[in-house]
Amino acid sequence: MHKSIYDLTKEYPEIVEIMRSLGFEKITDPLMISTAGRYMTIPKGASMKKINLDSIIKEFEARGFIIKYGGNDHE
Repeated sequence: MHKSIYDLTKEYPEIVEIMRSLGFEKITDPLMISTAGRYMTIPKGASMKKINLDSIIKEFEARGFIIKYGGNDHE
């Protein structure tokens, strides 16, 4: 959760579709990822879009991701 969206999408390209389905429509725009995505994190984006971070974490976990947030794994 502390990595930039740019870094996350390079490492895990499949998260683009997950995030789009959660309400981050502009994540499919490569220009947006390569500019704002370089400093934006998922928690910052969730706050800006007023999307509940817990629901984002649950969706990622449902798709097999282990979320690291605050130095701990989210279980």
